[in-house]
Amino acid sequence: MSEKRPTAGIDELLERARQGYERVDAHEAHAVARAGEALLVDIRYAALRDRDGLVPGALVIERNELEWRLDPLGSHRIPEATGHDLRVVVICNEGYASSLAAVSLHQLGLHRATDLVGGFQAWREAGLPVVS
Repeated sequence: MSEKRPTAGIDELLERARQGYERVDAHEAHAVARAGEALLVDIRYAALRDRDGLVPGALVIERNELEWRLDPLGSHRIPEATGHDLRVVVICNEGYASSLAAVSLHQLGLHRATDLVGGFQAWREAGLPVVS
């Protein structure tokens, strides 16, 4: 029986995933959220949120619930999941898991989904607001 070998490592997978959409930096994410043009969604787990704080106005949806909550056709969607044109900026801790999450949202038809380059850490380093 032959061993099946992976076709790509995580770095290649991330590179391919990110080619399908345009990522945003912290200042752009802040601007579009303030203008009401995008929904910021924090997918970090509770320990990181407790340690580092929160992005004001961002919805907290843990990664394992993301698709269920943002699918406009889903029975477990949040009220903000109004349609497939919703612009979503996914925020993880450093900008890796959020890239894969954004691709998953694209697969659900949320074609304007993106993620924050550098994640929450980039947001904080840019001096943008953080609350405890």
